[in-house]
Amino acid sequence: MTDLSNKLRPTTLNEFIGQKHIIGKEKALYKLIEKKEIPHLFFYGKPGTGKTTLAKIIAKHINTDYYYFNATTIKIEDLRKVFERYKNALIKPLIFIDEVHRLSKNQQEVLLPIMESYAAIIIGASTENPFFTLTNAIRSRSFLYEFLPLTRDDLSQVIDTALENGDIKLNEEAREYLINSSSGDARAMLNLLNFASKIDNNISFEILKELRPNVMGDGVSSSDSHYDLASAMIKSLRGSDVDAALYYLARLINGGESVEFITRRMVIFASEDIGNANPNALNLAVSTMTATSKIGYPESRILLGQCAIYLASSPKSNSAYKGINKALHEVKNGKILDIPKHLDSQHIGYLYPHDFGGWVEQEYLKEELDLYESYDIGYEKTLNEWIKKIKGHN
Repeated sequence: MTDLSNKLRPTTLNEFIGQKHIIGKEKALYKLIEKKEIPHLFFYGKPGTGKTTLAKIIAKHINTDYYYFNATTIKIEDLRKVFERYKNALIKPLIFIDEVHRLSKNQQEVLLPIMESYAAIIIGASTENPFFTLTNAIRSRSFLYEFLPLTRDDLSQVIDTALENGDIKLNEEAREYLINSSSGDARAMLNLLNFASKIDNNISFEILKELRPNVMGDGVSSSDSHYDLASAMIKSLRGSDVDAALYYLARLINGGESVEFITRRMVIFASEDIGNANPNALNLAVSTMTATSKIGYPESRILLGQCAIYLASSPKSNSAYKGINKALHEVKNGKILDIPKHLDSQHIGYLYPHDFGGWVEQEYLKEELDLYESYDIGYEKTLNEWIKKIKGHN
């Protein structure tokens, strides 16, 4: 049996499944393709959502030559050879570049005159949003489209097509697992179906489960999923919801997210959202970052879980975060005060607090500023009491 994903790859717009927000029959891009007026395009989204397939359909629809390159291995000389081959040709080749976010600026500069003269049609694809890696000049000459994960209905339609084109039987339980475990990735779903059918044409849930024991990760390489899950975890920590924090942490771990990425956010959270309400939170987060960098997965999941529970359970205060932001706002908006003479590097007239029992009245700012506001939460309350005692207010 041949590879199902290649055997069932759509070859026309009518056969293409999914991405109706881009190429539904009433959409602008669909109409441009129908009229064979193809702009330079960049597609991004999860694997198995049809980026390469749509590029091939476009090339076939306009009856032109199709060239595939991958930005991780692309050579400028190879690009130039293709461009030279069509220098005086009547047709415009379609150049498809995968992993386009990895294009260097030099490589983009080679593409620029070709895009400007429209000597070739450039279509790029990536699992990550390439907006920030493409130069302004490239972006101004092209259109960028996000490919969404295929819906349940889309994946069900793909399965129906596979069943129609092969001697495969599938019960309802197996069908549900195929869809649910593929996370919107048609290629992954067909790959699982393909190898299951090599074992038995009458595919069971048990066979599928054995081949793919776990639901596929969220494709954390996709920037949207990557940051959405991290955002959900942080918001759950901030909301002191331990179960939600652990759930989103598990999603990140299961999706293959690095411990470095997760622990960086935990360290930031410990200072920004807990701060001096529980200073030990920062110590634990930094210790977690250090320890997991030495241990790695799978054991690091335990340390990450422990840290998440502690952060979610800690009292919350963003007074330090707000205080430094307010100070920076004042400075950036022109509040530049002279340093009192006794505080500069000459020390003339400076009163050394230790000579006065730990604190002495003296000027530290030329103008009184109200930057820090304690919430009197957790350990912050202790710090406030210390300040009062130090200054002899108690």
